[in-house]
Amino acid sequence: MTETETDIDIETLRDRALRSLTTARARTALLTDCVEGPDLTAQHSPLMSPLVWDLAHIGNQEELWLLRNVGGREPMRPEIDSLYDAFEHPRSERPSLPLLAPDEARQYAAEVRGRALDLLEGTAFTGSRLTEAGFAFGMIAQHEQQHDETMLITHQLRKGPQALTAPDPDPVPPFTGPAEVLVPGGPFTMGTSTEPWALDNERPAHRREVASFWIDTTPVTNARYLAFIEDGGYEQERWWTPAGWAHIREHAIHAPLFWQRDNGQWLRRRFGVTEVVPPEEPVLHVSWYEADAYARWAGRRLPTEAEWEKAARHDPVENRSRRYPWGDADPGPAHANLGQRHLRPAPAGSYPEGESALGVRQLIGDVWEWTSSDLLPYPGFSAFPYKEYSEVFFGPEYKVLRGGSFAVDPVACRGTFRNWDYPIRRQIFSGFRTARTAETD
Repeated sequence: MTETETDIDIETLRDRALRSLTTARARTALLTDCVEGPDLTAQHSPLMSPLVWDLAHIGNQEELWLLRNVGGREPMRPEIDSLYDAFEHPRSERPSLPLLAPDEARQYAAEVRGRALDLLEGTAFTGSRLTEAGFAFGMIAQHEQQHDETMLITHQLRKGPQALTAPDPDPVPPFTGPAEVLVPGGPFTMGTSTEPWALDNERPAHRREVASFWIDTTPVTNARYLAFIEDGGYEQERWWTPAGWAHIREHAIHAPLFWQRDNGQWLRRRFGVTEVVPPEEPVLHVSWYEADAYARWAGRRLPTEAEWEKAARHDPVENRSRRYPWGDADPGPAHANLGQRHLRPAPAGSYPEGESALGVRQLIGDVWEWTSSDLLPYPGFSAFPYKEYSEVFFGPEYKVLRGGSFAVDPVACRGTFRNWDYPIRRQIFSGFRTARTAETD
């Protein structure tokens, strides 16, 4: 599928929807079947829901949008709708709700899925914005994968022995390419109006102008971040915004989340295993405040969201925006570290086949990358299919992250995809790269 195809074969879209839904459900099962009942019902962090809440919420949203809205079916379990409304009950309250037990939640989600697949076979992908190009099915597949990422975060936060395993990324030689890449100034097309399953905040495509700038070729590594720590970065107020400085002092933060220093060596906890911090990997579990402070210490800054997208999508030869850094083809294993294929970022400089037209690497996968930008609507934004997906989050409270992480499935990651969170958040799979404005004559 390419960015310019608006008349994609219906059966191709139907098959894509089926594969996306099936892949998501297999991952949900992996994340919930690997632990026993108490670990499913416990709240492992006040920042996260119990795993069993996510499991039933996935089914409830699928019932709401596919069975009720697309299929016109009567509600299966209307009495549980409020329990699984993410806006009605904050995460801190969810353990005290009368939630479905694990086996009942699995049964409910499975019954919804069976009916949804029957609906998929007979739905005409035309006639309404919700069904056009199979949007509703793609939206639900993306929603489930987003909750799978959330559940993977919960696994990282939970105490106890390792429950998940995956092979490590292939080793690569140390990256010896240029440290930064020049992105020429000028206009480019940001966002999309033609990607069939793009969400409302990615739309519409519009002209954006940026001045020339330099951007890191790879994300900032643990080794580079350690230099900031060892230079007293967490002890010097001058590198931090006032809010950032107040936050790290109040919470006694001195390193990325899950790091600890033992006998002169930095260790980290990763999915139940304690290991030496690998110097060649992109730094992980840092807040926006930490990323911004590092950039200041390095004499640089975080890229704006527009700069990030131009570095990722702009093709100066063809003078167009690609779907992905490498082109229009869907992501494959040679392009990026996605889909929980590994449980860690790949070393900096990996995936040369996934670099952008300008030569920037690892813009998709590995770690979400903080930008300097607040989450704001694009010109011409229209909320769809509901305001709570994006519109209620617009404003200065949230910072934009781009690019996805190793925990993101390809269906929920593309060159236009936008993520956001509070600048204090560190439990997410977040890292960053830095930029600087190009000097002009």
